[in-house]
Amino acid sequence: MFSSAWMFSPMTAAAQSSSVALRGLPDFTELVEQVGPSVVNIRTLEKVRVGNPAPGSQDEEMQELFRRFFGVPMPSVPNAPRQAPRQNRPQEEAQPRGVGSGFILSADGFIMTNAHVVDGADEVLVTLTDKREFKARIVGADKRTDVAVVKIQATGLPAVRVGDVGRLKVGEWVMAIGSPFGLENSVTAGIVSAKQRDTGEYLPFIQTDVAINPGNSGGPLINMRGEVVGINSQIYSRSGGFMGISFAIPMDEAMRVSEQLRSNGRVSRGRIGVQIAPVTKEVAESIGLEKAQGVLVRGVEEGSPAEKAGIEAGDIITRFEGKVIDKPADLPRAVGNTKPGSRAAITIFRRGKSQELNVMVAEIEADKPIAAAPDKKAQTAAVQHLGLSVSDLTEAVKKEFRVRGGVRVDAAVDAAARAGIREGDLVLAIANTEVTSVKEFDALMSRIDKNRPVSVLIRRGDGAQYVLIRPGK
Repeated sequence: MFSSAWMFSPMTAAAQSSSVALRGLPDFTELVEQVGPSVVNIRTLEKVRVGNPAPGSQDEEMQELFRRFFGVPMPSVPNAPRQAPRQNRPQEEAQPRGVGSGFILSADGFIMTNAHVVDGADEVLVTLTDKREFKARIVGADKRTDVAVVKIQATGLPAVRVGDVGRLKVGEWVMAIGSPFGLENSVTAGIVSAKQRDTGEYLPFIQTDVAINPGNSGGPLINMRGEVVGINSQIYSRSGGFMGISFAIPMDEAMRVSEQLRSNGRVSRGRIGVQIAPVTKEVAESIGLEKAQGVLVRGVEEGSPAEKAGIEAGDIITRFEGKVIDKPADLPRAVGNTKPGSRAAITIFRRGKSQELNVMVAEIEADKPIAAAPDKKAQTAAVQHLGLSVSDLTEAVKKEFRVRGGVRVDAAVDAAARAGIREGDLVLAIANTEVTSVKEFDALMSRIDKNRPVSVLIRRGDGAQYVLIRPGK
């Protein structure tokens, strides 16, 4: 005898059929037709100095060919005009540097992409879906958020519609369009895996399972309404390729940055000068705080806005301008989005009581290069086989990232770029061997098998991951 759980009725079947129909897989064809023309391919070029042949070298080569093949000197040509000797001056030659994606923000030619796509480029070329190609001008780039804006001289372009990130839900279908590995106008789709994912100081990323690979950087993440909700920026990978986790910069954050880039060419951020740490449950209970929230002030910089406002080491910052501070990442974002020179209210918890202080927000220092430019001659092997150009870390950088050694990536092209490595990453180990300096890096490069993939341990922001660089095309 069957229990009621096994009973079948036509009404139940109809309901199930209706439910299946409603939950069928989405059709992305209309979205591609709608948004596709707004997505662009971005190629960057780098000028490299090359030397001219030495004076007379062409004639010497011809003479050598005649001697080798005919056994006699090359005969002179009667009454031939004598060529003036050329100076051995170095010339600049544009060479491909990288490939990325972008999308049109406005009909008059403003385009958004990632900062790492255009960083260090001497020339930026933008190709539209109708195959028109334009030389672009970099309006501004912000490395902290990895957002850049470039401009092309064109009008009547198909601009994207910007969506409301607040309406985006976990589990919602999204689509990406870009140029993975240089393959233009490639479409991939998936769902939102998480929101407010903390992987950086200033950005709460959108996590998805949309397939993203090198070359997708800077392309749009699109919701089912055809609106751009993010910029595809990073992947988590141990192999160098897509492994099911990708991250996009939320569009509301990107638009705030782009507005400043378009108006000033740079982003101005606030700072108050405190070192912070999370508040644990044990600490909260021991000091009488209702729950583990806010951030613990571990130190206050001398002469900083925080010191002038009366903030002390040991204080718990619970609110900034009325906004609740739940975790350490919340405070830098709130302060960073505050206009320098303005006053802000800070709520602190000190010795069992809450009190409010006013702080004059200062401006954070502009990004500085981590180290001097690398010695390219000494790194020929690394550049040729892996596409990596690196430089030594300063003591200040080692202290900041809490590493004993490593080298900074100054340029990543070819195999390294395809693996997802980019400028600013720290290389900590190659083939399971720790790297402490450029000299050691070069020594390792001279010993590895140039035809086999090599594992590289890199540090980016607060996280470390292994990537696999595969030499060759």
